[in-house]
Amino acid sequence: MALLGRLIVATMPLAPKPIVRMVASRYVAGPKLEDAISTMIKLSSEGACFTVDVLGEEITSMAEANFFIDEYSQLIDSITKNNINAHISIKPTAFGLLIDQESAFENILNITKKASDNDIFVRLDMEDSRVTDSTIELMTRIRSEGLGNIGVVLQGRLFRTISDIENICEKLGQQSDFRICKGIYLEPKEIAHTAYGDIVDSTNNAIGHMLRNGAYTAIASHDYPVIENSLSLLKKYGLSPDSPPNSFPGKGPGYEFQFLLGVRGDLRRRLSSEGHLTRIYVPYGLQWYEYGIRRLKENPEVATHVLKALLMPWTNRR
Repeated sequence: MALLGRLIVATMPLAPKPIVRMVASRYVAGPKLEDAISTMIKLSSEGACFTVDVLGEEITSMAEANFFIDEYSQLIDSITKNNINAHISIKPTAFGLLIDQESAFENILNITKKASDNDIFVRLDMEDSRVTDSTIELMTRIRSEGLGNIGVVLQGRLFRTISDIENICEKLGQQSDFRICKGIYLEPKEIAHTAYGDIVDSTNNAIGHMLRNGAYTAIASHDYPVIENSLSLLKKYGLSPDSPPNSFPGKGPGYEFQFLLGVRGDLRRRLSSEGHLTRIYVPYGLQWYEYGIRRLKENPEVATHVLKALLMPWTNRR
């Protein structure tokens, strides 16, 4: 399977752009804000809620950050206008984190303030290991400004994740709020697990630490071993769909399950039918092509899931 994934990645850039668009259309709402809104309205009938990501990251000048500032501001307005149960997810490097950390902080702080005024939660995506420390620092600094509507993503594959959980929970207590995923960035073996089984075990361990500390835990995984282990952990720590709801609007009772748009819709619907809060990660934007190709190069395993969805679509309804 790994060889097949690498083969698909090698040939995908040679494919005509309309073909790539056809493949990407399952996993990206479209190039415009209106596409994301219409996608969410359509899928709202399935009982899901959403987190929206404007595609793009690692700008080369601070002037480029203005696009993301304006786009996220319009996104917040559109979510509110259409009364959609949606939060937003942002990549700090799109706001200048690798260029001017102070300006990036101010940019993200202002977006978080506007989101807070509209009862919208902000999730700081975790990018590659160059920015792990600075992303966590951004989140804790914004929390120190009195804003509780922001949390961070941690990646199960990194060796440091357990200590990051403990450090954040020590600072924020039960107000800590995480999204935990395996992590798409292929990091060096010196700092991260590289084998599938080890990554799954490490991710499961991280979920256990979050729940044990009373942190809000957004479980972002399509892997059955992670989902089933999470269900066991929820039972162990007394969490269920009937638990008292989180105080922030649109949140679950201390946890939720998250899925990428177009991936494992059957599993998402099953969990939703059992009463669990499920959230769909909805990306959109003009950089859909660059985003898709880059993500495939970073993690060829994704390509095998794409191929399976194309050849056997009945296994993976959107």
